[in-house]
Amino acid sequence: MTAEEIVARLIYRDGLMLVIDKPAGLPVHKGPKGGESLEDYFGALSFGLPRPPALAHRLDRDTSGCLVLGRHRKALAALGRLFKNGQVGKRYWAVVAGGPTQEEGRIELPLGRKDAARGWWMKHDPSGQPAVTTWKVMGRTPSYPASGEAQIIGITWLALEPLTGRTHQLRVHCAAMGWPIIGDSVYGSSPRNAAPGLHLHSRQIVVPLYTNRPPIRITAPVPSHMQDLLQRCGWSADALAE
Repeated sequence: MTAEEIVARLIYRDGLMLVIDKPAGLPVHKGPKGGESLEDYFGALSFGLPRPPALAHRLDRDTSGCLVLGRHRKALAALGRLFKNGQVGKRYWAVVAGGPTQEEGRIELPLGRKDAARGWWMKHDPSGQPAVTTWKVMGRTPSYPASGEAQIIGITWLALEPLTGRTHQLRVHCAAMGWPIIGDSVYGSSPRNAAPGLHLHSRQIVVPLYTNRPPIRITAPVPSHMQDLLQRCGWSADALAE
C-alpha cells in the first residue's frame, strides 16, 4: 500500500474521526513477528494535525470494511468510551457455507481462549466471556445435487450485528452454528491463504459521536473478492440493501 492508496480508501472525515475502508489481508497493527501493517501509513491521514490518527477499535487481518480512527487523544478517548459501552452500531456482511433454516435469529455463546499456544484463536466456552450476535438472512442459494458427486451445499448471505465485541466473535459464532464463513481457515475448512479469501466485511458503522447531531452512519463498498458469491445470493451493486 502507498500513502496515496490509503488516502483513496478514506470514506469519512471530520475534526474528530476518520473512517477508512480497510482492505482484506492487511493487519491493522504489527504483530509479534512485525511486518507491514495499516498503521504504517497513518501519517498520510494527519491532514495538518501534529500527530497521525490512531485506531479506535480493531478488525481482523482478513476482514475488510469500516475501520474507525481517532484524530487526536481527546477524540480517541471519546470513541473508546462509545465502543466500550456498546454504543457504536456495527453491521457486517458475511457469506457462509450452508446457513440457518430461519430468516433471522440471535446467537448467545460465551467465548474463551482456545489455548495459550494459539494466540488469539477462540472457541465456545460455557465459562467464557458473554458474546451475543444477531443475524438476518439477506439472500441464499439452494443446495443441489451434482451429477456423480455428493450434494453441493448452498451458501447464505448474512447481515451480522455483534452486540458484544469479543475477538473473532462472528467467525466463531457462525462456525459453532454449523455455517462457517467462506474462506475461514481457522474456524472453517478453507485452506490457509486460499482464494478468494475470508467473506466477512464490516459493511456499516453508526457512531453517536456528537451530542446534538444524529449518529454518523458510514457504509463501506463491497470488496471485489466478495462480489461473486454475494451476487449468487441475490446482491446487486445497484441494490440499496444495507
